[in-house]
Amino acid sequence: MPFIIMRKCALYISGVLLAVFFTACNTLKFVPEDKMLLNKTRVEVTDTKQVQATELRKYLQQKQNSEIFGFWKLQLHVYDLAGMDSTKWINRTLKKMGEAPEVFDPYLASASMQNLQRAMQNMGYFDATVDTTMIVKNRKLKLIYDVTARQPYSLASYNVKLQQQDLKKAATSGDCVVHEGMLFDANVLDSERDRITSVMRKNGYYNFEKDFLQYEADSAYQNHTVSCQLHLHDNVVNAPDSIRNMLFTQFIVEKVRFYMDYSPTGAAPDGPITTEEENGYVYSFVGKRLIRNYVLKRFCLIVPGRMYNEELVERTYAELSALGPIKYVDISYEQTGPNTLECAIVLSRSKLNSVSVEAEGTFSAGDWGVAGGAGYTNKNLFRGAEELSLNANVSYEWRKNGSNILEAKAEAGLAFPKAPKIAVSYQFQKRPEEFTRTIANAGLSYTLTPYKSNWRHVFSLTDISYVYLPWISKEFSDYFLENSNTIRHSYEDHLILGWGYNGSYTSFRKQAPLRPYITLTYGIETAGNLLYGASKLFKQKPNDDGQYELFSVTYAQYAKGDLSFTYHGIINEKHRLVWHFVGGVAVPYGNASVMPFEKRYYAGGANSVRGWAIRTLGPGAYRGKDNLRDYNNQVGDVKLEMSLEYRWKVWSIFELAAFTDAGNIWTIRDYQEQPHGQFTKDFYKEIAWSYGVGLRLDFSFFVFRVDFGVKLYDPSRIYYDQKQWRTATNGLCWKDDMTFHFAIGYPF
Repeated sequence: MPFIIMRKCALYISGVLLAVFFTACNTLKFVPEDKMLLNKTRVEVTDTKQVQATELRKYLQQKQNSEIFGFWKLQLHVYDLAGMDSTKWINRTLKKMGEAPEVFDPYLASASMQNLQRAMQNMGYFDATVDTTMIVKNRKLKLIYDVTARQPYSLASYNVKLQQQDLKKAATSGDCVVHEGMLFDANVLDSERDRITSVMRKNGYYNFEKDFLQYEADSAYQNHTVSCQLHLHDNVVNAPDSIRNMLFTQFIVEKVRFYMDYSPTGAAPDGPITTEEENGYVYSFVGKRLIRNYVLKRFCLIVPGRMYNEELVERTYAELSALGPIKYVDISYEQTGPNTLECAIVLSRSKLNSVSVEAEGTFSAGDWGVAGGAGYTNKNLFRGAEELSLNANVSYEWRKNGSNILEAKAEAGLAFPKAPKIAVSYQFQKRPEEFTRTIANAGLSYTLTPYKSNWRHVFSLTDISYVYLPWISKEFSDYFLENSNTIRHSYEDHLILGWGYNGSYTSFRKQAPLRPYITLTYGIETAGNLLYGASKLFKQKPNDDGQYELFSVTYAQYAKGDLSFTYHGIINEKHRLVWHFVGGVAVPYGNASVMPFEKRYYAGGANSVRGWAIRTLGPGAYRGKDNLRDYNNQVGDVKLEMSLEYRWKVWSIFELAAFTDAGNIWTIRDYQEQPHGQFTKDFYKEIAWSYGVGLRLDFSFFVFRVDFGVKLYDPSRIYYDQKQWRTATNGLCWKDDMTFHFAIGYPF
């Protein structure tokens, strides 16, 4: 019964979306009779390619309703589904979910024209004009802003008239962005003032401000040129000598004070204040100190006795804010003498202990699967910003044949600020009809995040894993562990000793949260090379399979590379279109003929091709015996996946999604146990394809997700004379071709 209800819900949601799309909604329903709907706005620049029309759109005061795919006004259509009676709940709800029609306002159009002209003039196009073209059809207006740039003004000469030596040196350095021949762009000129001010404040001039500088321009109308001069503002020039001297005084930081128990609410300290002073640093705290003094000193780049430097202030903000125990940082200065400053660094405590919980569930081919996890984090274990993390995960799958699967994992990590992280884990897997396996792991890694960078680097300095199979069923042993079976090496005790590197990048900026951005992650990993070299050096004898051993256990040797790219297309606050790509390849060599099982790729699941349950897709066109899933053989060495997902925040915490996924895994070699699984030039014929809809509940601190995936193209049918395209006319089956996924968080 639950499956029928969920299926009907998914079909109902799909039906509503299709009805909205294909129904000719009356978009003028809520537009007054004497008004027009602003159906389209466009900016056209007619006589220059130096100015992009897309950049000018931000100056428009009024735009058309938001669109999906450049033409579909979905939110407007939803709004128009509402009735006129605002006392009815359904009408109010539809209006909240939708977007009211954008009624054309002549005043806003006039303001947009003024903004466009001002923007063009700021870029040096002083003679630019802006006109409008209005095309009206059935009270729907297409408004075109025609921008005629005309000949721009350029900078004929640029002179710096500054007497103070450090200021003149900063203004005439090679980093100057103003030069003769450039367009007379007010934005560039203003950025030059910012640059000079930054240089001065990095060199001790605490009182220097951007407004102390001003330009004087003289234009020649005939040849469209401007002569420009940079000098001190009249208010500075005419100020008394004492004031002017103070503005051009280099300051020394005399003392740095840390206040470790600041309350954002302004509440008085709860208890006596303890103060300690050492070499110009003063530490004040209430009760037990938040962080040890030497840690604060280490991450504070502002040093007593040294010259004031604004850049060091910004870096200190970043360094202290990155420490787990600190929630809030404020840095201020007070002048204590003719050329001395005292720095006050105010810190507030963060929540030191936190607990997290996650859950996931799947249903496919009559089998239920659930997974859950819990984690604990202490951000200040020894009062030195050390972070202790403890995590445990358990998953269980009920199979119709009674062979239920249990997996459990526990891990612990201890990270020191700007030092390597130590992590250990233990994983247990029980497959009653196959084997019991344990994996013990220990690793040492170092994380590097450069200042003012969107890059993050994680170096896995050492990673050791020991895979042990204490019990294997006779049937499994007879099938997988016979000497002729290459895959058997994945199911024997083995050791992995390697290192790796992972990097990530995001172009997301908090200052522009509605701008499209990308995220990129990549990594390389290799293992066994050091041990293999030692085996060769000491002329160790291989075992009967031609493999070298360490303490009577074979070790793996391989190289692996991964790449993940996501483009977040932000349409507006409620709509986004996300494109995701994943690629990876793993190659065994030397002491290994096959990748370790736990290092191989799998496909299908809540974060993969969602028409398939987890670990049920591939490799290639491989198909399990009797069309049953084959957990042990449905793994590979090459992975390619692509996804396109449209997300629509409907109302409050509710968000809908429509998606399509494509991809598969393949083996790097032709293993007889995985027929049709090797990556070949015809791999594109074996790319699986699915589509579906989803519901998300966004609780801010986590997102609960339900996805309903449907197979569209199934490559496992290629060599069985069956129709790969799964449609209603080709026998689309609820049991075999549709899957529900329950998960926490977005898929990518």
